[in-house]
Amino acid sequence: MMPSSVLQVKRLQPELIIPAKPTPRETKFLSDIDDQEGMRFQLPIIMCYKDNPSLNENRNPVKTIREALSRALVYYYPLAGRLREGPDRKLMVDCNGEGILFVEASANVTLEQLGDKILPPCPLLEEFLFNFLGSDGIIGCPLLLVQVTRLTCGGFILALRLNHTMCDAPGFLQFLTAVAEMARGVIHAPSILPMWERELLFARDPPRITCAHHEYEDVIDHSDGSCAYSNQSNMVQRSFYFGAKEMRVLRKQIPPHLIPTFSTFDLITACLWKCRTLALKINPKQVVRVSCIVNARGKQNNVRLPLGYYGNAFAFPAAVSKAEPLCKNPLGYALELVKKAKATMNEEYLRSVADLLVLRGRPQYSSTGSNFLVSDITHVGVGDVNFGWGQPIFAGPAKAMDLISFYIQHKNNTEDGILVPMCLPFSAMERFQQELERITLEPKEDICNNLRSTRIMSMM
Repeated sequence: MMPSSVLQVKRLQPELIIPAKPTPRETKFLSDIDDQEGMRFQLPIIMCYKDNPSLNENRNPVKTIREALSRALVYYYPLAGRLREGPDRKLMVDCNGEGILFVEASANVTLEQLGDKILPPCPLLEEFLFNFLGSDGIIGCPLLLVQVTRLTCGGFILALRLNHTMCDAPGFLQFLTAVAEMARGVIHAPSILPMWERELLFARDPPRITCAHHEYEDVIDHSDGSCAYSNQSNMVQRSFYFGAKEMRVLRKQIPPHLIPTFSTFDLITACLWKCRTLALKINPKQVVRVSCIVNARGKQNNVRLPLGYYGNAFAFPAAVSKAEPLCKNPLGYALELVKKAKATMNEEYLRSVADLLVLRGRPQYSSTGSNFLVSDITHVGVGDVNFGWGQPIFAGPAKAMDLISFYIQHKNNTEDGILVPMCLPFSAMERFQQELERITLEPKEDICNNLRSTRIMSMM
């Protein structure tokens, strides 16, 4: 494996990619779900592709993706605009066609040499997604940064940074799918046409809070973790792999009456919440929360959104407990709380969130260590995006955020599993690793040559 000190990435000057055809010059308001204080950040995503001459006929991925982006922006032209603030800091998009930021690059390395360095937390992220001066703001800055880095093996890395106020994961996948369709030349228009219609998730008139929203409640954090979280230089990131062995051990800890009712997401979330709370040494009487991002699309939650809607369409209801019972009770205790929180999500809940955000002036999701937020993207489909080189060998968020972890589909050798990047203070991360190993330790009589969990570590 090539050490990072040997890696050399050569970048051309960044350029602005504008829509291939003239687009409407107008102002579009974001929804009240988009326009949250906690959405005002840029999310880095990394996608890695092998060379595949039988599929791409030796095409240049930089040229192919550049042109496909330009064509897709004709339909997704708000992404080529800039955010502005109106009265009360209400966000709107100035659809001015200024374009997205695009960077062409090359690196003296192969995918094989990079190995696990492409996985989150990606220690080479700044090389494959360079932070150009003035590109990382929220207001008046490009809404999307794209860097395509060609590798010596013929493969390439596509790294992107998205302003989260514009799209959620399914919405951004819809855009990427349109770009991929253009790149492959299979159609002249996206198979799913984008729908703006952000007014569908405006607050009601008059706004009214009809549900309990623990995720927006203020919590005074008395734990050691709160102080540690305020010191960003002390934070580290590591990823943890949940394969068949880990899931088997966790399931054995669940009461029989719960086994038919929970999902893999529920079980991993309960496990992480408990281990994280133990690792942070949170005051036993402290209220702790884990919020689960639940998408509103589809029939399950009965939220009426049109096909092609690509805005943020989710809520993150919170499971709540005192730290002491969470840490001392069996895993089934946390699991039931997670399931109960997720079950509150429906159309009324989402509309109540929009109303709360307007009535309370967009309260920020509390950034103390006693809060934790998880997002399952294993079923989003980002691993299926094909620009003409086949499916990526890895695709997903490049790292965790301070309080946010993502569940990412990943193949560890020949086994399909879930990779979860975590961000914690250094001392807490060591304890978290120990707690996770303890809770997923297979009893000696059950061990059958199973591999231990894979851990990828990087200082961030």
